[in-house]
Amino acid sequence: MMNKPTIQNKRGKRVARIRAVVKGDAKRPRIAFLRTHYYLYAQCIDDTTGKTITAVKTKGTNVTSAKELSALLVKTLKAKKISAIVFDRGGNKYHGVVKACADAIREGGIVV
Repeated sequence: MMNKPTIQNKRGKRVARIRAVVKGDAKRPRIAFLRTHYYLYAQCIDDTTGKTITAVKTKGTNVTSAKELSALLVKTLKAKKISAIVFDRGGNKYHGVVKACADAIREGGIVV
């Protein structure tokens, strides 16, 4: 009998496809975006060394929270003298909160 793919299986396939293409390095690190039911997280990662450069989180999962998260992230990235990033949406669809976060990072002067 054929099993119907679950939401988690579909998301896992999206994550694998994205991760195969999106890689960060020291000059252009990867921003890993995570959305849960209560928080939004963004983590700046150098994939060549496997080290986390910076991480921020905000409470709330709406568009205004995404803009607050991006403002915090831009502030910390500029303090670390990082001007370009690679955005990893983490298996989420690129609309709503994810799009608002990426757009706010661009507005902050970081090249995405």
